[in-house]
Amino acid sequence: MELNLAEVAAYLGRYLLSIHIVGYLDMAVMAYVIYRIFKLMRTTRAASLLKGLLIFLAALFISSLLNLHGVNFILNRMVDLGVLALIIIFQPEIRGILEQVGSRRIMTFFTPMVSVGEVEHAISQTVLACTEMSRTRTGALIVFEREMLLDDMLRNGTVLDASVSSELLKNIFFVKAPLHDGAVIIRRGRILGAGCVLPLSKNVNLSRDLGTRHRAGIGMSENSDAIVAIVSEETGAISVASGGMLKRHLKPETLENLLRNELLSREDESGEDDKFLIFKRMFSRGEKGDA
Repeated sequence: MELNLAEVAAYLGRYLLSIHIVGYLDMAVMAYVIYRIFKLMRTTRAASLLKGLLIFLAALFISSLLNLHGVNFILNRMVDLGVLALIIIFQPEIRGILEQVGSRRIMTFFTPMVSVGEVEHAISQTVLACTEMSRTRTGALIVFEREMLLDDMLRNGTVLDASVSSELLKNIFFVKAPLHDGAVIIRRGRILGAGCVLPLSKNVNLSRDLGTRHRAGIGMSENSDAIVAIVSEETGAISVASGGMLKRHLKPETLENLLRNELLSREDESGEDDKFLIFKRMFSRGEKGDA
């Protein structure tokens, strides 16, 4: 007996109504886990490992089909250790996922509000400093923290908590200054620390003419959602690293536009703070209704 479209829809409706709310939560969690796995597989190393895993499973199936007892016994013992091996191999990726989960906006809700003017001031002063350091070929590495907290990077640097100014940035990166080799970390429009050591990029396809400063900037953007401004000591060229990608030879106005686009959200540009945006909308609707 063939089912028409209406019967199929009615059956699906009854099935969905029969699912408890915990079932929907279970499906949501599984969907998120699967999404993260597929996103993880986008990396070259994970894709190569997936191919090797498929070959291993094919060998296990064939050994069982052809009654190769010795080979099948060895492969089954390897399966028992497979989960532990995957955890060890993907330890950096798993750690990165956990850090992202723990550093998202749910944590920043309990922190003081960000002054948009202070962030704009930090951007303008950074652009001014980078322009001057580019002219004098002074190497610089400036990290703008976003949603992911960079407290681990501060442990190997010097805590400052100072207002951003072009003069302070130029003094920090002055070639004879004790903190010039490290990175400056800016949080919420203020210099949080200087002389911080950043992780180097593990990308083997990077250009050979990129030095340690650029590789550290790219590595920082690979391991977090931070925006990193870089000034080359050799050429004076200004670059920005974001999401593991490097944009090189930027003009000062391009640098400013890029930083504003990345650091100032739509709510920030309109002078609203996203923590209280929902509440303000609720009150504004009520005022319209009373009018």
